[in-house]
Amino acid sequence: MQRFEYHRAADTAAAIALAARAPEPHYLGGGTNLVDLMRENIERPRTIIDVTALSSAIEARPDGGILIGAGATNTAVAEHRAVRERFPMLARAILAGASAQIRNMATVGGNLLQRTRCYYFYDDAAHCNKRKPGTGCDAVEGFNRIHAILGASPSCVATHPSDMCVALAALDAIVHVEGPGGRRSIPFGAFHRLPGDRPDLETALAPAELITAVELPAGAAGLRSTYRKVRDRASYAFALVSVAAALRIESGKLAEVRLALGGVAHKPWRAATAEAALRGKPAGADAFRAAAEAELAAARPLSGNAFKIELAKRTIAATLSELAGARP
Repeated sequence: MQRFEYHRAADTAAAIALAARAPEPHYLGGGTNLVDLMRENIERPRTIIDVTALSSAIEARPDGGILIGAGATNTAVAEHRAVRERFPMLARAILAGASAQIRNMATVGGNLLQRTRCYYFYDDAAHCNKRKPGTGCDAVEGFNRIHAILGASPSCVATHPSDMCVALAALDAIVHVEGPGGRRSIPFGAFHRLPGDRPDLETALAPAELITAVELPAGAAGLRSTYRKVRDRASYAFALVSVAAALRIESGKLAEVRLALGGVAHKPWRAATAEAALRGKPAGADAFRAAAEAELAAARPLSGNAFKIELAKRTIAATLSELAGARP
C-alpha cells in the first residue's frame, strides 16, 4: 500500500473543497471495498478524504418516498421500518448482500461505488482495461463463469457486484450529488455506465463530485416486491443471477411491473423489455416465462457462462410467480 494523506471532512462543502485541490483524491465511507483494493495495490490514492461525518439520516416522507443520507449504513437502511414496509425488496437485497459485520460498516454512498469482483481486475499481473485502460481483457478468453451476458463489450465483461443497487434500479431511485459545479440529481439508470471502450469510467460522477443522498420515489411505495439471489453457496457470495421485482395486479392483469437483474451485466440491469412485455397482460407463469425469454434474447454468453441465460430466465419467472401467487 502506498503512502497517502488522510483528511476527515467536517461537512459536504469541506469534502468537496479538499477533493477539488488534492492530488488523486478518494472519498472514504465505510471502507469495505476501498481498503481491500488499497491492500491489493489496485487502488492507489494519494489523498483519502473521510466523509463518515456526512448525513446518515433516513427520512420517511409523507408522500411515501424516502430520502437516505449517503452516510447511512446498510444495516440502518435494511432495519428501518419505513424501508421494510414501503420497499421490502430493498431490505431483502441488502440482507442478501453481505455479512452483518460488513453491513454495519458499509455505507449507501459507498455501495453505489463498489468496484467489480472480477478475478482479473484484482490480479495486477493480468490484462484489465478497467484497471489499466488499453491493456486488454483476459476474462474474455479466460475463466469467465461469473461474468456478464448482457451489455458487455470486447473491452470488458465484468459484472457489477452490488445487491442493493439492483433493488435501487428497479425502484427508479435518484442519486443526489454535489461537487465543484453545484448540486444535481442523477436518475439511477443513468448513474452507472456500460463498459463500451472505457470500462474504467464506471459512473456519471464528475471529478470531486460526492454522493450526498439516495432518494426512493413514492411511485414504487407499497408495491408487492421481493429480491431473489442465486449464488454458488448459501451465504456471503456474489450473485450469479439476482432479480429485484415489484408488481401491482388489477383485475388479474399486471398494471405495473418493475424488474431489474444483478450478476449479468456491468451495471444493475433494468429489464425494460420484460417489463414492456408484461404490462397489461394476465399475471401467470406463461406470461412470465415469455417476458424472461424476450429480455434474455439479447444475451451474449462467453465460453464459461452460457448457463446464466437459462438461470436468469428461470429466476425471473419464479420470482414473478412468487409475487403474483401464480403456479410456476
